[in-house]
Amino acid sequence: MIDHLVFVVAREDASPEDIEDLIASIRNLKYTVPGVVDLSAGENFSARSGGYTHGVFVRFETTEDLQGYIEHPDHQAVVEKLDRLTSRIVVDYEF
Repeated sequence: MIDHLVFVVAREDASPEDIEDLIASIRNLKYTVPGVVDLSAGENFSARSGGYTHGVFVRFETTEDLQGYIEHPDHQAVVEKLDRLTSRIVVDYEF
């Protein structure tokens, strides 16, 4: 199994509506991108976040499924929103 984690910092000039739309777009990937086993995304509530405002978790069976997700047009559209509205760090690992 492969876990794909994204820790996001919303830019100060990003409106709450833009961030809500972004999170909804991310959540929708669960239904539109083949190979996604599980996906969740939401706003951070921990005081231990180091400034990260949101998190994304996506699980895949194989690295090939992860690569297909990365290249999928729906994911690419989300990446455009992420680039415009956030900064982020990504961690992928196999277990």
